[in-house]
Amino acid sequence: MDAEKIKDEPPVEIETAPRVAASIIWLHGLGADGHDFEPIVPELHLPARLAVRFVFPHAPPRPVTLNAGNVMRAWYDVALTDLGFVQSEAHIREAESIVRRYIEREERRGVACGRIVLAGFSQGALVALRTALQHPRTLAGVLALSALVPDPEGLLRGAHLANARTPVFLAHGTQDSMVPFALAEAARRRLQAGGLDVEWHAYPAAHTVTPEEIRDIARWLMRVLKAAEEA
Repeated sequence: MDAEKIKDEPPVEIETAPRVAASIIWLHGLGADGHDFEPIVPELHLPARLAVRFVFPHAPPRPVTLNAGNVMRAWYDVALTDLGFVQSEAHIREAESIVRRYIEREERRGVACGRIVLAGFSQGALVALRTALQHPRTLAGVLALSALVPDPEGLLRGAHLANARTPVFLAHGTQDSMVPFALAEAARRRLQAGGLDVEWHAYPAAHTVTPEEIRDIARWLMRVLKAAEEA
């Protein structure tokens, strides 16, 4: 999907109060769509005073090698080879371009970049993380759940100084059979060693989001959005 065409498929949007003051752009995982995390909004119990707009974009449909070439919504193609996971760099860059346009769209709607959080699950988590770290203007934070990050060194090399200390929430299930926990933990250690402000959470869960995780996400969001208010 061309980034210019995001207007052709409107995202799911939920506003927690009038006069929106902050935005969270949240990317779904492989095979899902923008409705996937829609139910999480009331579960977060964010105070109305934060006045958040949630934006849930839809990934384009594309053949996915890991799924025998079947077409599904995916931010990028991915394959599992003898050398490990192989992700389509071209598709990831395309997805990053789409997310940047959503950031610009929120800014045009009156939300300052410093009050925008990027979030994502699985594939969406990697795209959110890469886009946030490379963005030339400081964001409020980035939330990456069950992310596949096979190249943390590349993430660090591509990071922009504007987001070198942006709060990062990383979470992963210890029983995840799709994205191995050991891979996620290794990425977390390298990103922290590289100087990123990482808050790490591990849960006794598979490739999913747990109630405990939602509570931790809510606490983190309230903290970073409050900090954005005061900045």
